[in-house]
Amino acid sequence: MKQNLYTLFKGIAMGAANVVPGVSGGTIALITGIFERLIDAIKSFNLKAAKLLLSFKFKEFAGYTDLYFLIALFSGVFIAIITLAKLFDFLFTNYPVYIWSYFFGLVLASVYFVGKTISKWSWSVILTFLVGTALAIIISVLNPAKESSNFIYLMLCGVVAMCSMILPGLSGSFVLILMGNYQLVMIDAVNNMDFGILIPVVIGAVVGLIAFSHILSWVFKRYRDQTISLLTGFILGSVSILWPWQKAIYLKDTAGELILKKGEPIVEHYSRFLPESFDQQVIFAIVFAILGIVTIWAVEKAAEKTD
Repeated sequence: MKQNLYTLFKGIAMGAANVVPGVSGGTIALITGIFERLIDAIKSFNLKAAKLLLSFKFKEFAGYTDLYFLIALFSGVFIAIITLAKLFDFLFTNYPVYIWSYFFGLVLASVYFVGKTISKWSWSVILTFLVGTALAIIISVLNPAKESSNFIYLMLCGVVAMCSMILPGLSGSFVLILMGNYQLVMIDAVNNMDFGILIPVVIGAVVGLIAFSHILSWVFKRYRDQTISLLTGFILGSVSILWPWQKAIYLKDTAGELILKKGEPIVEHYSRFLPESFDQQVIFAIVFAILGIVTIWAVEKAAEKTD
């Protein structure tokens, strides 16, 4: 029960990370030491698992799929997404610099804590680290697509977002922004419990998660250091997305007028800038960034204690 409670809290941390554009739940899984177990548990949903379930061998099925671990973890993820969607909506609206600063520090510290798990640095490890960093930077400057509520497109959003959510350094929420559906899925649909939007996303997420876990597990077991260095590069490259001082650029039509959705302008992308002076806001932003670093350190220590 105690172990499941720890897993639940790790799931809450993963869910909270996944709500924020630029932060990856996979990063939290890697730091807290459950990443490989998570991938192995997900990929165990195969024909053997189906046979055990259809034969009503529930105890064997639960053991084979590490079911109790998955239930505890994804319960935490679900709790975090449902409860924090409204909170983050409020914080990003009223205190954007401070909340971005906190996650900037959190992700920056993640580079060290994930990178230190590499057992041996070689040329191939360095190369994959540079490739991961470059890919994350390229993704961060892409222009978002237009919002779409098409059933197939929503399923595709679920596939891509879930794969990126478990991939450290690549934020599922940020991928949804690039696909144009972050506001529709993570804010509107979650807050309003719009199952017409959520069901196709969940279907895509489940399919994508099971398929992607097999690939990731195979690569992770054979090329562990190279995989972690690639993921560390992803995390480092994604830090720029979380720069605290950024201004929303809203979507406009050909006439230069704002395009509104339910009376609100639609964010196209963010323009980042440096603060004009070293004022109170900058000081508080630094404090929140340090708090983010301390949070990751605390999560790392708690994970070590649990292990």
